[in-house]
Parts: sequence; structure tokens; C-alpha cells
Amino acid sequence: MTEIAFHFNAPDKVAYACRLLRKAVASGSKVVVTAPLDTLTRLDAALWSFAATEFVAHCLAPGDAALLALSPVVLSVDATQTPHHQVLLNLGESIPAGFERYERLIEVVNLDDEDRNSARARWKQYVHRGYALQRHDLKLKAQT
Repeated sequence: MTEIAFHFNAPDKVAYACRLLRKAVASGSKVVVTAPLDTLTRLDAALWSFAATEFVAHCLAPGDAALLALSPVVLSVDATQTPHHQVLLNLGESIPAGFERYERLIEVVNLDDEDRNSARARWKQYVHRGYALQRHDLKLKAQT
């Protein structure tokens, strides 16, 4: 069963995703990021802004199948059309289709009331489906 974790109180989803992706790739994980296209476009630009020694290799789906398979990070509006099924990072406001195929799902939630409300709805839907959820409060983590 997919492990699901919510990361609450991210001041900026894209900046937080960059940090998560850097850590994930450094540990050898393959990650699919799903979100609306405008968010993925901002994330793509942010990932290109790292120093050369911190670059996170990534590509946008759909695309060349060989490139997608080799890339440790795939950015995709549709998480069902990707080659990796290890970690799914959701920056969107709805439950990603096909999330059950992934080993882990990370939901990133910012400080915006609308985003928090949609996260609460997703939380309830996951619980209703029988998933045990983990909660990571980034505000509390920053204070320690």
C-alpha cells in the first residue's frame, strides 16, 4: 500500500519541492512531480537555477521515452503516464490519478486557506480509503 505523507505549512511549494527533490535525488530516489502545468513550468525554471554542483536532472512529460526513463525526476500533469513509480510528489489540489501505483506519495500544502482546505478534503478521502497518513508540520520543524 502506498505510504502517504502530508507536508504542511510550506511557505512556497516550488521552493520546498526543489529542496525535497535535491535530497531525493541525492539518496538515489526517482520522483515524479505532478501539478498543474503553470506550477510545473515554475518548478522547471527553479530547478535550472541551481548551481552546477547542485543541479537536479529532470525532464517534462510527455517526452522521449528513453529520456523519461533515465531522468531521476519527471515533471508531469498526468502521473499515470510516467516510467517511475517510486515517489510521487503532489503540488496540486486534487488526488493524483494513479497514485496507488507509487511506493510513496508526498502531498505539499502551503499556508493559503484554499490550499489547506483542499488538503483536508484529500486527507479525508485517503483515510476513507484505508490509508494511514503521516503529518509533517514544517512550521514546527523550523522552530526546533
